[in-house]
Amino acid sequence: MDKDQIINQQVRLQQLLISISTEYINADLQDIDGLINNSLQKMGEFVEADRSYIFSYNFTDNTTNNTYEWCAPGIEPEIQNLQNIPVEYIPQWLEAHKKNEAFYIQDVSKLPDDGEFGLKAILEPQGIQSLIAIPKIKNGELIGFVGFDSVKKLFDYSENEKNILFVFANMLVNVRQRKENEERIKEQEEKKEILLQNLEKQNKELSDYAHAVSHDLKAPLRNINALINWIKEDNLDKFDDETLASFDMMLQNLEKMDHLIVTILDYSSIDKIDTVATNFNLNDVVNDCLKKIEIPSDFKIIVSDALPIVNGNKQRMTQVFQNLIQNAIDFSKSDAPVIEIDCTENDEFHTIKIKDNGIGIKKEYIDRIFDSFMKLHNNFNSAGLGLPIAKRIIESRGGRIWVESEENSGSTFYFTIPKN
Repeated sequence: MDKDQIINQQVRLQQLLISISTEYINADLQDIDGLINNSLQKMGEFVEADRSYIFSYNFTDNTTNNTYEWCAPGIEPEIQNLQNIPVEYIPQWLEAHKKNEAFYIQDVSKLPDDGEFGLKAILEPQGIQSLIAIPKIKNGELIGFVGFDSVKKLFDYSENEKNILFVFANMLVNVRQRKENEERIKEQEEKKEILLQNLEKQNKELSDYAHAVSHDLKAPLRNINALINWIKEDNLDKFDDETLASFDMMLQNLEKMDHLIVTILDYSSIDKIDTVATNFNLNDVVNDCLKKIEIPSDFKIIVSDALPIVNGNKQRMTQVFQNLIQNAIDFSKSDAPVIEIDCTENDEFHTIKIKDNGIGIKKEYIDRIFDSFMKLHNNFNSAGLGLPIAKRIIESRGGRIWVESEENSGSTFYFTIPKN
C-alpha cells in the first residue's frame, strides 16, 4: 500500500474503534455478549480475517477456553472443539502473552512438525494459514487473548494494525471489567435489600412483641396497685409510719413501672397509627405542649410567632415538641434557664430549632443521645425513650433530627419537616 492508503486505513480503523467503544459505553450490559460478538465481526471483517475469537486462560488447571467466536461466511466454527485446551500445547503462544506481546504466525505451513500435540498439528486441521493473538491483561494479570485467523489466504499484519488490535484487546478487558463491577454492585444491592427486608421484619416482630408484653403487664400492675391501696387504706390505724412509707414507696415504683410500660407501648406503636394527615399550626402545637408540661416558675420560654403551618399527624408532632421541651427542662441550669423555639426554611424543608442554656451534653454522648433507653442522668421520671420517640416520629415522616451541644453550654436540637 502507498502512503495515502496506509493513512486512510489508519483513520478508518481508528473510527471503527471509536464506534465500537461508543457502543460499549452506551449499551445496557445485559447485552454484553451480543456486543462482543458484534465487535469481533467488525474487527475481523476490517482486517480481512475469516475467524475472530476470544479465549480465557485458566491457570488453576492450566487450560484455555474459547469463549466467543465469529466466523465469516463459509468458515466452519471451532468454538466447540476448543475447550479445556492444555496450555502446555501452546508454550510459545503463552510465553509471548506473558510478556504482553502479540503471538503472530504469518504462515502456519512453515511451522516445524513437532508431533501430534504440537502447534502446527492444532492449527492446520482448522484450515488456518495466518493468525495473530493479542494478550488480554487486567491489573497486570494475563486473563486471555483475542485472536484473528486467516483461512482463505495468508495475511501480513502491519505494526500499526497490531497496535490497533492491542487497543481493541484492552477495550474488551475494560468492558468485561465494567460488567463484573456492575454485577458485583447488583449483587451487593440485592444482599442489602434482603438484609433490609429481614431487618424490617425483625423490627416489626420486636415491636409487636414489646407492644404485646407491655399491654399484658398493665393489668397485673393495676391489680397490684389496687391491692396495695386496699391494704393500706384498711389498715391505716394499725400500721406505723415506717410501714406506711414502705407502702408509698411500692406505689411510687408501680407508678414508675406504669409510666415505663406506657412509654414502651407508645414507642412500639409509632408506625402503627394510621391517621389522615391534616394541616396545623406549629404555634398551636407548642402552646398545647406548654399547657401540659409542668414548667418551673423561673423558666423563660421564647417562642417565635412565625412557626409554620405543616401537614402531618398533629398528635405525633405534639409528642416531638413535648419530649424536646421536657428534655430541656429536665437538664436545665438553676440560674436563669431559657428555652428558645424558632424555625428556618428552604425549598424542601422547615427546620425547627429548640435551644436551651442548660447543662449540655458531653462530647462522648452526642452520637448516642437518640439511642433507646439511653439515660445520661438518673432521672426517676425518665424511661430513656423521649428522644428516641422523637427521632422515630421525625424520621418516619421523612425528616431528620440532630443535636449540637457542649457540656455546660446548653444544647440545640434541630429537626426537619418536609414541605411536601
